[in-house]
Amino acid sequence: MDGGEEVRMDAAPYCCSSCDGGEVAGRSMARRNRKTRSLSTSSASSSFEYRRTQSLHGPSPVTTFGPKACMLQNPHAVMHIQDPASQRLTWNKPPKSVLVIKKIRDATLLQPFKELCIFLTEVKNMIVYVEKKVLEDPAISGDENFGAITKKFCTFREDLDDISNRVDFIICLGGDGTLLYASSLFQESVPPVMAFHLGSLGFLTPFKFDTYQSQVTQIIEGNAAIVLRSRLKVRVLKENWEKKARVDEKGIILTNGDIENSRKVVQYQVLNEVVVDRGPSSYLSNVDLFLDGHLITTVQGDGVIVSTPTGSTAYAVAAGASMIHPNVPAIMITPICPHSLSFRPIVVPAGVELKIMLSRDARNTAWVSFDGRKRQEICHGDSITITTSCFPVPSICFRDPVNDWFESLAQCLHWNVRKKQNYLSSEDEEF
Repeated sequence: MDGGEEVRMDAAPYCCSSCDGGEVAGRSMARRNRKTRSLSTSSASSSFEYRRTQSLHGPSPVTTFGPKACMLQNPHAVMHIQDPASQRLTWNKPPKSVLVIKKIRDATLLQPFKELCIFLTEVKNMIVYVEKKVLEDPAISGDENFGAITKKFCTFREDLDDISNRVDFIICLGGDGTLLYASSLFQESVPPVMAFHLGSLGFLTPFKFDTYQSQVTQIIEGNAAIVLRSRLKVRVLKENWEKKARVDEKGIILTNGDIENSRKVVQYQVLNEVVVDRGPSSYLSNVDLFLDGHLITTVQGDGVIVSTPTGSTAYAVAAGASMIHPNVPAIMITPICPHSLSFRPIVVPAGVELKIMLSRDARNTAWVSFDGRKRQEICHGDSITITTSCFPVPSICFRDPVNDWFESLAQCLHWNVRKKQNYLSSEDEEF
């Protein structure tokens, strides 16, 4: 690093209550004790502050997931990048609460949802959290037999109730969208997520519902592998946002023209991708892309996708990007239909900071969405800042991170499917 700046390479803190304050790997310790790339560890009595590092490997992810789950300690970890096969779930205390996420108004999920909730409440004596709008479905609210079970549920409403410290783990019933939705509910530490494949694609949902009782029991007992799916921390700054109206206590709309040049800042945690596109305009989008404060290129085309390794198999792969395993610490930048023959998708280190702004000579505004939601317009002066989040999504594996990923590639995307070439005999070689 120029200027003699020291590169921080902190090991991931193990935030269990039984740990001795976490393990921190120091560069100087590594130089003194080992000449290999593995870093030695030492105990640190001071509390760990969660903040973005300048390491090329990105920030050390938080290894506590909800109020009771954490990563099983691995003393052989090199920095914060673990061997995927060693990533195991453990509990500080037995889990007592579970959030069940179901795709809204999907009739095919009613029976699995009811069976799972009865099993969790009656057999496992778990506190079940369910979103209020799920119970408003007439097929559920009108079921008198199931009504006695729903009275035991704890309900919440999105964007209004904070359940981040109440839920020990999450069960998703549906497709990949349910996992993305679960991620959006937690802006910091995310409880472990168990996703059942009851949707269409199912790339992120490795479990089958046929044997849900034994599988859920294994998770409660702490017998499971997990993969840490990194997220993007996105900060949207609206430079010239004007508050044109407000509502008083009586509900009367009052115009307010006194506030000018005010700023509005909104932050999101994104699991798949941030998409900046041209919206309804027929013109090319024209946005500047900065990396750690330096302008690296101007995107002229339909837009640009900034994705996590998890998101590399979503919109990005449809736009021609490579597929990246979730354990790889990286951010992928993929142009959408660029008006250039040489603009190819690139992969940058997870530790960088990206910024996207409209170019000065852009003919129109741009639009941005986060995992397909919260779509909004980006005008001149606005900016979108993207970094790797310190709060990953701990996704529970059916087998392990490597086998599950390749199984999804084969089953969902039919990766490298081709008719086998016929064997060439010695007699055929003569011709």
